[in-house]
Amino acid sequence: MFNKFFKDKIPGYNINNTLFVARPGLPFILGFFLAFLISWLADWNCLEVIFLILFVFTVYFFRDPQRDPPPPGYGVSPADGEIIRIEEGAISPLTQAKATKVSIFMSVFNVHVNRAPIDAKIDDQKYYTGRFFNASFDKASELNERNILVLVDDKNRQVVMVQIAGLIARRIVSWVKPGQWLARSQRFGMIRFGSRVDLYLPPEAEIMVSLGQGVLAGWSPIWRYKD
Repeated sequence: MFNKFFKDKIPGYNINNTLFVARPGLPFILGFFLAFLISWLADWNCLEVIFLILFVFTVYFFRDPQRDPPPPGYGVSPADGEIIRIEEGAISPLTQAKATKVSIFMSVFNVHVNRAPIDAKIDDQKYYTGRFFNASFDKASELNERNILVLVDDKNRQVVMVQIAGLIARRIVSWVKPGQWLARSQRFGMIRFGSRVDLYLPPEAEIMVSLGQGVLAGWSPIWRYKD
């Protein structure tokens, strides 16, 4: 309901315009295109088809569309994907604060560029090496490779966000560092080839999504504050 309302009624604005694909994907895209070109010129028909398919898929995977965020007052999704978990009374990593946990699963067919859910300063950041279990499993939150960001808004409210590598993902990319200010919907990183993002929200956050719902990074409202 909210997604349709915002799409139909709110003009919005674009933040941090980039190419139509994420820059970390350029080496892969150019590499597969070069391989396709060589195989085409050499008349290697089988390889030509394989490299063309890989080139097209890589462009699709690293696509980075512009997004128009909803009006102020809403925390937006940091990732494209599906809501697979909403848990009250969870404990935030790093801060150990009591929170509501919202998990978003990203398949290989989703856009994988991650965006800031709110206007906030990065108060802390911690990267952990780890395993590569299926990102939909609960144990992925604690055992998989992950990057944790603690965000603090201008009212001193904390939101903890965790990028989690999945079964196929082998690289978490982060473009930010502690002390940096993020604008809502600003690109801050990505996860390559299937993954998950967890949000740990303050207890006063009113959750606006439900299990199984599809969301878009930087655009779909996830929560608002009751006050």
